Amino acid sequence: MADISIHHSHQLGRQGARAAAQAVADQLAAEYEVTSQWKGDVLCFERSGISGTLALHQSYAQLDIELGLLMKAFAPVISARVEQKMKKMFACNT
Repeated sequence: MADISIHHSHQLGRQGARAAAQAVADQLAAEYEVTSQWKGDVLCFERSGISGTLALHQSYAQLDIELGLLMKAFAPVISARVEQKMKKMFACNT
C-alpha cells in the first residue's frame, strides 16, 4: 500500500494530462534528480527514498507514492505539496 495516494479529477483528456505530467516530471528531474519513465499511460518515478506512479485516465489521475524509512516522517508535508502541484498541473485551462 502506498504511503501517499491522491486521486485527482481533470478535464484535460489523456493527451493533455500526459503533457502536463511530463512538464512536471521534467521540472522534478531538474530540481530534485527524480528519474521517470512512461509505461503506457503510467509515469513511473523514483529517486533515493521515494518511488511511485502517476496513472493517467481520461478524466482523472491516480498518484501513489512510496516513501523510504527516513522520508516517512515528512509524509504530511510531501502529501500537501504534491496535492497542491496536482491541482495546478491538472487545472482546466479553458
